[in-house]
Amino acid sequence: MAASPSISRSVPSVVSASSIVSSLLTVQTPGRGFVDLTADIAQFVDEAGAVDGQVTVFIRHTSASLTIQENADPTVLQDLTTALDRFAPENAGWSHDTEGPDDMPAHVKTMLTAISLQIPVIRSRLMLGTWQAIYLIEHRRRAHRREVVVQFVGKTSQG
Repeated sequence: MAASPSISRSVPSVVSASSIVSSLLTVQTPGRGFVDLTADIAQFVDEAGAVDGQVTVFIRHTSASLTIQENADPTVLQDLTTALDRFAPENAGWSHDTEGPDDMPAHVKTMLTAISLQIPVIRSRLMLGTWQAIYLIEHRRRAHRREVVVQFVGKTSQG
């Protein structure tokens, strides 16, 4: 079967996963909203000497999450916050309210988004699109200290 004339791809590269490099980001959130982690992840890739492989970003919480979203127009993030609030409003009659009325909706929002992301690294660059950024989404109203594990698996300049 011949390849479609409207699709092209680069020549495949083969990488032996000779290195695993890990770090822990501690993020102080200001409360509900998006925190851009892109520069921190890019700095990790640089410090790890990452050449070709994959970065995994994993948040160690159940009331905050991760996403890759547009970084050009801040109204996108506002609208996404509005959409998540519509999917999981505080006044929905939740049974779990031990930590306050915003806790259970935060768990639902985390379930709807992601706790882990994978981003390819090729030639020492995160392969994000032009308008993409990596965000931590704080679903709780008050500020929190969040931990994010960042791990690169692949070829490094050291190995």
